[in-house]
Amino acid sequence: MPSSSDARGSFVKSFSETALRNAGIEFTLRESYFSFSKKDVIRGMHFQLPPHQHSKVVFCPVGAILDVIVDLRKDSPGYLTCIAHELSAENHKAIFIPEGFAHGFKSLTDDALTYYLVSSEYNKEHDTGIRFDTIGYDWKTEHPIISERDVSFAAMQNFESPF
Repeated sequence: MPSSSDARGSFVKSFSETALRNAGIEFTLRESYFSFSKKDVIRGMHFQLPPHQHSKVVFCPVGAILDVIVDLRKDSPGYLTCIAHELSAENHKAIFIPEGFAHGFKSLTDDALTYYLVSSEYNKEHDTGIRFDTIGYDWKTEHPIISERDVSFAAMQNFESPF
């Protein structure tokens, strides 16, 4: 997304439906939310099950995160592949996460702000995840800070993808 800086500070456009459409991405915004995380917090790997699956646009306007996604689409050539990108206040990058991907991140800084634009509304009964340490990705932290919920998720090898 476009950004500019001058003596006052900076300006960043965080969402453009036209830019997404020009990239071949159809996205309807239904909810947005954000989280603040301390350094070495890992959140994930989250997704919603059909029929409440969703796509997301994620960016980090304060601090930095390592954003990780896993392709859960059984017919995809990238099935079970992990992809990681650093998102930060400095690089102004955003990532589009299609339906059928698990999403998580590790905070690289204290008080990292992660912002989510989501194509469906939250549905508690369909909200789930995969245990972060079973996806075949090296998070490069010895003592991650993880929620009890995220630790309780099924391991990747025990997960049957509905996507």
